[in-house]
Amino acid sequence: AVATGKARPGLDRVMAQTGWGALFAATRCADETASKPDPRMLLELLEELRVPARRAVMVGDTTYDLAMAAAIGMPSVGVTYGVHAPERLLQHGPLALCDDIDALAARLASL
Repeated sequence: AVATGKARPGLDRVMAQTGWGALFAATRCADETASKPDPRMLLELLEELRVPARRAVMVGDTTYDLAMAAAIGMPSVGVTYGVHAPERLLQHGPLALCDDIDALAARLASL
């Protein structure tokens, strides 16, 4: 699933440009629900997909992403190739920090 701070038109544009839309079972945008770091976005996705928070992992590049997950007891993994510095991401207790997509794939495969 995708939980993004983008508005729906922005996410739809990215999905169309990349062809990634079919890879995601559900998406939620900031203009459709409470924005990050409020966890409502994640709660709605978890309910829609019928997945408990403990069985999901939030992958995020901002403290807002990781704070949102922490608020509902969802494990998280921070990625350092995005917005916030590693030191800031670590404040929210992620399982790991990944410096590139290969490290992220390996970490997710190990969960």
